[in-house]
Amino acid sequence: MITATQSKMARVALNWTTSDLAQNAGVGRATVARLELGQPIAETTMAKIRGALEAGGAIFSATDDRVTVSAPR
Repeated sequence: MITATQSKMARVALNWTTSDLAQNAGVGRATVARLELGQPIAETTMAKIRGALEAGGAIFSATDDRVTVSAPR
């Protein structure tokens, strides 16, 4: 699972629009927007989004009260 913040951070770091992410994940753009607004989405859909971001090179981690994302340059 990823947070709304992590999704947006990874998407921006990869220089993707919400439409780019939606297309790569095979979901609707409105679904990406809902996730990034912190609204609930299905876990299977979240897995598709995370998978697309990771395929693009994003790496997610969470420790204590911090969420982090790293992406290739």
